[in-house]
Amino acid sequence: MASIVQRASGLWQAKVRKAGAKPVSRTFATKLQAREWAAAQEADIARGDWRDLRIARRMTVTQLLNRYESDVLPGKKSRHVAKYHVARFREDLGHLVLTALTGAALAEWRDARLRCVAAATVNRELSTLGGVLTWARKDLGLPIEHVVSAIRRPVQGRARDRRLEGDEEQRLLDALEDHAGDVQGTKRAGAYRVGTRNPWMRPLVQIAIETAMRQGELLALTWDNVDLKTQTAHLEDTKNGESRTVPLTGRAVAVLEALPRPPGGRMFPLTAQAVELAWKRACKRAGIEGLHFHDLRHEAASRLFELGLNVMEVASITGHKDLRSLKRYTHIDPAHLARKIADLKSQQQPGPSAPRRGRKKNAG
Repeated sequence: MASIVQRASGLWQAKVRKAGAKPVSRTFATKLQAREWAAAQEADIARGDWRDLRIARRMTVTQLLNRYESDVLPGKKSRHVAKYHVARFREDLGHLVLTALTGAALAEWRDARLRCVAAATVNRELSTLGGVLTWARKDLGLPIEHVVSAIRRPVQGRARDRRLEGDEEQRLLDALEDHAGDVQGTKRAGAYRVGTRNPWMRPLVQIAIETAMRQGELLALTWDNVDLKTQTAHLEDTKNGESRTVPLTGRAVAVLEALPRPPGGRMFPLTAQAVELAWKRACKRAGIEGLHFHDLRHEAASRLFELGLNVMEVASITGHKDLRSLKRYTHIDPAHLARKIADLKSQQQPGPSAPRRGRKKNAG
């Protein structure tokens, strides 16, 4: 039921009452506008589509993101990355109230963001915002539009197929090794140091290539979860929510045996930011362009296939549930395939054929 009254200011207030809910009201410049709004509200109530938007009109995107960051993010495996996404939306869209976060507003943000970063980055950021809105609708009961599902997602480019090429692996490892350079210091004795003094960065890269573990899995790995005798590393908490045990090659075991064991139990006591900075510097020193740390996982998965392991065996090592995703991580070297085909063909070459024996004729 709706009521329309004129206030002392001359404005018109429309108030709609719905059974079991607090009345909602809006103020308009004209009586006609108030009547039209009240009629629309009553129509929504009759259809069962009425929503109480008062909280959504008062709450800003920043307030919603702050609550999500404090209540939900601490329990997320991807909280470190999602925190950057939340900060991005807080900066770009935080001033809007939730009812102003429309599909048109988000589409405008998407197009502006695509001028700065890749489509894959925008899609990851939108996925985080989608999670925020789903939580707000389900847990907070906010009647807001799920604008992420209402807009067109950017089309991503083809999957990365970057692998280590030529002597890049050795150059990278050399760049991560601490040693004296050729240039002498002018104000101190001895040569300038070349490489990194961080004793864990070089072995981190080596283990990544040998095991196909994710960077986060490596940084969370503890000595309690590694058995060098059985050559296995057990991962309790992985990206897909399941534990898995990864086999360690002889080279991986040798690298781990040489590692220092600091107090705290973590095998690689590094932060993700420290790894990122050391990685960029090492690639620059080695003269390597376009290589990401995550590409080492591609490299490792591809090498496992080149060794002859089947899809299920590789998936058990990498932890992929979706074999289509595993295919994106796999880029087998065409030269390796050519050698393998040549070897198979050589094995199939028939040997010298034995002379044919003629049939015996019947004596009778």
